[in-house]
Amino acid sequence: MSPIRSATIAALASAVVATTLTGCQFGEAEQDTSPIVIAADLELSGAAATVGRTYQRALELKVEQLNSSGALNGRKIDLKVKDNRSDSAESLRNIVDFSSDSRVSAIIMGGCNECAVGAVGTINEKRIPTIALAASGAIAAPAAERRYVFKLGPNAPDSAAALTTELRRNNIRKVGMLVSDDDYGQEGATALKNELDKARISLRQQRIKTTDTDVNQQVQQLASGKPDAMVFWTPPEQATLAATSAQQTTFRGSIYFDAAAAGDLFLGAAAKATEKATLIFTQTMVIDDVIATTPAKAARRQWFQDYTARFGGYNGSSSFAADAVQLIADAELRAGGEIGKVDRNGIRDVLETSQMDGLSGPIRMTPDNHSGLMPQALTTLVARNGRWRLAG
Repeated sequence: MSPIRSATIAALASAVVATTLTGCQFGEAEQDTSPIVIAADLELSGAAATVGRTYQRALELKVEQLNSSGALNGRKIDLKVKDNRSDSAESLRNIVDFSSDSRVSAIIMGGCNECAVGAVGTINEKRIPTIALAASGAIAAPAAERRYVFKLGPNAPDSAAALTTELRRNNIRKVGMLVSDDDYGQEGATALKNELDKARISLRQQRIKTTDTDVNQQVQQLASGKPDAMVFWTPPEQATLAATSAQQTTFRGSIYFDAAAAGDLFLGAAAKATEKATLIFTQTMVIDDVIATTPAKAARRQWFQDYTARFGGYNGSSSFAADAVQLIADAELRAGGEIGKVDRNGIRDVLETSQMDGLSGPIRMTPDNHSGLMPQALTTLVARNGRWRLAG
């Protein structure tokens, strides 16, 4: 072989090696720059549209923040949103469509209990990690039968225990409860009765459908029993209606809201009816009242300020949606797998052992518990001058 030809071959070989090394930074693993695709099935129209739109705003804001933060190792989140029209059948069609898209890493479902409970079988069959923001415990338990399903949000037993502590502290002996006739409402009625029985506090209940827009009759029935307090365990809009209805009766006792009734920070037209009412919820709702003594509290304060600046107000449920995005993004990055390919099983495995001091509070997932919000995340809030404040 001539010296010239030999030198040419050597030069070409060196060029190939150099190109290869440039691509992987001299031995480092090739960087994955593929998008992290998160799908969202939300109630953007229909009976639950108010909460669904809150979740959409929170998801979009959190995705925007993560994408601009540089914390995703050169990757970006691509959010795919579909409206389920507050209908469980439409929701299930969305879940099937999302799971059939191999680019989708995981799904976030909105606040529709019926939608999430009804989709459990399909989610497990399709093996697609899913975080539901609905409240029903049946979504994520028993965990062994819901391997791919997780839940973020208050749990009925935790909320009932916190409510009962407040009722006992205020020497309440007789309670009237307005409760939604859905999975979470049934869980709440059972959990609160168990707690009140132990505290020797009597309970009388009235049920309403989640679609009811008039609760006057049920509230009047409760008021006729002359309770010391009324507990409203319903979605936010109905809780507001119930408080207004109670004001128009002879009832002059205290009003208490379960965590599922939490909505906007400012109470608006219902301010007079809800004055001095008690709400069990996470600290995020009133984080501007809290001194940021830890990085987690500082992050919650920043989220509160960013959300308020963007949307002109604050909704307590927004933090659950933001935490769901963070959990999925972290799981995607930790799961590894082939570059450019989604490892849903790996993401599921990471989610099942996730621990995070989130915007909502401490979150801990385990193989035995797929509902991650810890009881310590709940605190007591009081309505003062048209907005929620920390109690005390």
